[in-house]
Amino acid sequence: MVGVVALCVFFAVFVAAMIVMSILSAALAEYEKKYVTKGARELGDMFLFISPRQLLIFNCTLAGVLLLLGFLLMNWFFAILCGLVGFILPRYLIRYYRKRRIARFNQQFVDALTQMSAAFRAGLTMPQAMENVSQEAPSPLGQEFRLTIRELKLGLHLDEALENMSKRVGSEDLTLTVTASNISRQLGGNMAEMFEIIASTIRERFRLEGKIRALTAQGKLQGWIVGMMPLLLGAAIYAIRPDLMVPMLQSWFGYGLIAIVIVMEVCGMFFIRRIVDIDV
Repeated sequence: MVGVVALCVFFAVFVAAMIVMSILSAALAEYEKKYVTKGARELGDMFLFISPRQLLIFNCTLAGVLLLLGFLLMNWFFAILCGLVGFILPRYLIRYYRKRRIARFNQQFVDALTQMSAAFRAGLTMPQAMENVSQEAPSPLGQEFRLTIRELKLGLHLDEALENMSKRVGSEDLTLTVTASNISRQLGGNMAEMFEIIASTIRERFRLEGKIRALTAQGKLQGWIVGMMPLLLGAAIYAIRPDLMVPMLQSWFGYGLIAIVIVMEVCGMFFIRRIVDIDV
């Protein structure tokens, strides 16, 4: 009788484990399909070639390392939080690196427009002007222009090559320039004058954005200070009076209180950034 009960328990645990493993496998496959593949594609657009499987392995490894560190340094509650942070951190790093790359491209693009305008006045064509810029410009603008020149040499039409570069970079300034240049070449407009106007418009927008950043810097700094204050205060109390903090870190009430504080902090910082984020 005991053997039959043990066998039934073992079979039930085995079936439950198989169900949990199938659910986790399906969730991991969906995560890889929606997020990891997109992240690998964005890295490829930035000339950082990595496969989705390698990126998924990196995500899981980082999550496992932070999970282990959180368990060794604190307890299982903070270990789970660290594991979740490690699992989603690469997505935000990719997004941050892409935004920084676009910002650098836009800064270099203004000078490239001025140089191309001078090349048009000297009688060069659009591919020739782009090739001159690609030979002198640093990355990332030089990389993108060189890739576009290679596509043109392989027989791709100029409109399609410019559209590919616009989709690959993700810059609004480049999209505007590509659309204007395609229309101007079809209607026979003055390319040199058009590029000078676009360059001056982008410079003026940069000036306004810099002024807005200076005016909103205080609000952003206040948001960071207010957001970090509870964490710093908790760490200070833990260092001064650990007997007051240890009971909270060892009870469900304390875990719930910490979770509520984290959620409220994230919501507060989100609303502050939405208020001070002014798009020009």
